[in-house]
Amino acid sequence: MSLVRNFGFRIPDFGFSPLPQHDRVNVDYLRVSVTDRCNLRCIYCNPFGSNRLIEELETLSFEEIHRVVRLCAECGIKRVRLTGGEPLTRKNIVLLVQKLADMQGIEDLSMTTNGVILEQVAAQLKEAGLKRVNISLNSLERPCYRQMTGSDVLSRVIDGIYKAIEVGLTPVRINCVVIKDINLSQVPAIAKMSVKLPVSVRFIEYCPTDKRTGPASDGVPNSEVRSTIESRLGPLSGVVLPNASGPAVYFKLKGSAGTIGFISGRSSVFCHRCNRLRLTSDGKIMPCLYSAHYYDLKKLLRNRSSDQAIVTLIRKSIRQKNRWTRLTAAAGNFSMQNIGG
Repeated sequence: MSLVRNFGFRIPDFGFSPLPQHDRVNVDYLRVSVTDRCNLRCIYCNPFGSNRLIEELETLSFEEIHRVVRLCAECGIKRVRLTGGEPLTRKNIVLLVQKLADMQGIEDLSMTTNGVILEQVAAQLKEAGLKRVNISLNSLERPCYRQMTGSDVLSRVIDGIYKAIEVGLTPVRINCVVIKDINLSQVPAIAKMSVKLPVSVRFIEYCPTDKRTGPASDGVPNSEVRSTIESRLGPLSGVVLPNASGPAVYFKLKGSAGTIGFISGRSSVFCHRCNRLRLTSDGKIMPCLYSAHYYDLKKLLRNRSSDQAIVTLIRKSIRQKNRWTRLTAAAGNFSMQNIGG
């Protein structure tokens, strides 16, 4: 485990000024939660275990997911990301990847995973058509990782990162949620991964989404995270924006193989650049993660409604996205595990 041994800001405030409709970012990205089950219980997602899970019969089948994605593609969706819960806990997930990768109109298919069982299936996922992965990693020290996730499986996650790079699920992105007094000290070591590995390490401001998780004051602004990195590793330079409609802002350390990104959902607002919809595992399409508003597609799917009826609802969701996008909405109203991060 050489990685564990060796790796041992002022984010621009984009503000929020409503743009004319014709200037808005094209909504072309769909995040699909394939399950709310997970093999970890991270303190910022589900700290007390899976006690509010959706009934199995209420979870969309692969056929229903395929149909929704196909109809979303007709509405301009070009990129799909599979999320959870933990998507790799869904039985036969490789089969779903293959079906979506072969779909006309879908140009990019990716996945967010905690990496625990990624090493076992990375090659199969790549062969099935998955393009790239985001992997959650909040610490490079076993005790801290166990505190954050409830499980002592850090070595398996590290193996999954290396395997993803090996089979070409790239660019590999490492997602780290920073929580005060827990893993802030881990930031420099995780950032240093971008020096030797061709990965993008991204630091995400903690935002409580459930009344059982910690308070917002547990979060660390990315300005402080960046200062912590630069004090230990040197200045960050060269702003890189590989996707102007995404939430992350990217920088590089001198001589690094990868990049360092910041997703600042608490200290800055990027609603006007957001290009994504979300499909929950029980069939709700959400214009915004932080809005309680949604459209129930499952009802149409299981009432044998026509494709046109479903397309009409999808287009309505896209049209009204700005109306229901509220990044500053009050937290404590939903579970990230149910919606998909």
